[in-house]
Amino acid sequence: MKILTAEEMGAADRRSVEAGVSAQTLMQHAGAAVARFCERRVSPAGLVVVLAGRGNNGGDGLVAALRLAERGYRVRVALLGRAGEVKGEAASALAAFLRRRDEDRDEDRDEEQDLEFLEVTEAESLQQALRGAALVIDAVVGTGFKPPLRGLAAEARRMLAGNDVMVVAVDLPSGWDADSVQIRSPGAFRADAVVTFAAPKLAHVFGHLTEGRTFGPVVVAGIGTPPEAIRSSAGLHWGGRAKAIAERPRAIDANKGRMGHVLLLGGSFGKAGAPSMAGLAALRAGAGLVTAAVPREIVPVVASVASELMLAPLATEGSGGLALESLEEPSLSSLLRGISVVGIGPGLGQEGSTPEWVRRFVERVTLPMVIDADALNAFAGTTALLKRAAQAAAEKGEPRTIVLTPHPGEMARLVGMTVREVEADRVGLARRFALEHGVTLVLKGWRTLVAHPDGSVAVNTTGNPSMAKGGSGDVLTGMIAALLGQYVAESAAQAVEAAVFLHGLAGDFACLTQDEHTVLATDTVSHLWQAFRARLVDADGFTWLSGAARKVGSLAGAATPDGAAPPLIAARSGR
Repeated sequence: MKILTAEEMGAADRRSVEAGVSAQTLMQHAGAAVARFCERRVSPAGLVVVLAGRGNNGGDGLVAALRLAERGYRVRVALLGRAGEVKGEAASALAAFLRRRDEDRDEDRDEEQDLEFLEVTEAESLQQALRGAALVIDAVVGTGFKPPLRGLAAEARRMLAGNDVMVVAVDLPSGWDADSVQIRSPGAFRADAVVTFAAPKLAHVFGHLTEGRTFGPVVVAGIGTPPEAIRSSAGLHWGGRAKAIAERPRAIDANKGRMGHVLLLGGSFGKAGAPSMAGLAALRAGAGLVTAAVPREIVPVVASVASELMLAPLATEGSGGLALESLEEPSLSSLLRGISVVGIGPGLGQEGSTPEWVRRFVERVTLPMVIDADALNAFAGTTALLKRAAQAAAEKGEPRTIVLTPHPGEMARLVGMTVREVEADRVGLARRFALEHGVTLVLKGWRTLVAHPDGSVAVNTTGNPSMAKGGSGDVLTGMIAALLGQYVAESAAQAVEAAVFLHGLAGDFACLTQDEHTVLATDTVSHLWQAFRARLVDADGFTWLSGAARKVGSLAGAATPDGAAPPLIAARSGR
């Protein structure tokens, strides 16, 4: 799923019209999608208030209002402005709503009206319009709007900020710049859920649009836009689509030999937990076999983590570093016998000869490889070695998969920059590094990026603050290695993106069952089964960019009866 700028979304709409899909049809489909989303989240007994602007975003809201009315909902449309100021397709949507309201008036003269229409021209009438709402549909402005909000729109933002009513945003929370890559936008409406159309825009994947709800849904609805009309020049796409690679049932005659044998190299004195967690995660993520190669001194500790985990002791030198002799034959061939993918770095340390051991190992071993933690630090200032390793394999006609998984601090050490400089240009830096070195770079952090050697970049939209804890990176290393072991022959890129997405989603499930302060990295591993089983496209055709954990799980971690999110009219999260 491509990620677009506001300009590219406008171009996609124009191409759709040129292809025979009218602008009115697009608006009807968009409004119908918003109505479907809201139906699952508020009962017909509750009043739905649609705050409508005078442009196309307001038109989408007016269509949603009419569809909800047809389904028996009480609906109040509050137009910010005069009806005569509404133009284009939005004017047609307004006319249709007013016709339905007038018909209802004629039929039920003596009863309370289920459809109301208000022209809001001052703050007092705006406050009256919001009174009694069970749910507010924010359809004031969307993609194409450039902040700041002014006048009544700014007043509506202020009123909703101090109101506990649930807010579903049409396309974007009003006032949020679609091209923004910032986490927050203080000048925008708050939102508990967001429904956008055709393709996500930059703000949908980089912004925390539902800040009041850690797991608030951000969903994409298809509205009939032809796939060929959606074009992105930024080379960005949503990483969640890759999860499909792990959703297919395994072959009925599957065996462990066909699911990959992962070798995890790591551990040192005081850091036995890192390779243990990576190994456990690799097993839970579906690897057929997992061997942890660790210094012989910590073998008993690592062995106690899981009975299924195999062990290979590594010789060390007096300094505590790994013995370089173990890289010679026949020791190296013995270590790699039957191995299909390597994960190296968790807990490895940087004592003595270990950095040199890592550099030589990466140079000599051409298996698919995930490089993390202290193995990354071994290449600080010497990333040309990684480039040579990738090029050497390519020149032999055997391109190899090298995946690096730095957090911003490790990335800064790799390239000789400050963390601030890394964070200032995450997408550009990740893309340039992957292109120049011929590797896949997983740059961790808010909205983890997966940059590929071809220059494409996937944006991940799962994960939460509970995962800001030691061990999370080790779990991710094990998962990436496990998914590569199973799917590298099919698509290494998709395997890496799927692992990153599943890791974050498992963390989302873990945080649903406990407080975000108490979640451990191993809790994330325990919730992997839910992440694998979750489906990102629901029965209503919505693709869940975020909030998927809440879609399929209650606060107790169990599935809700219809697989939908718990009603938004429940109490708001304290976050």
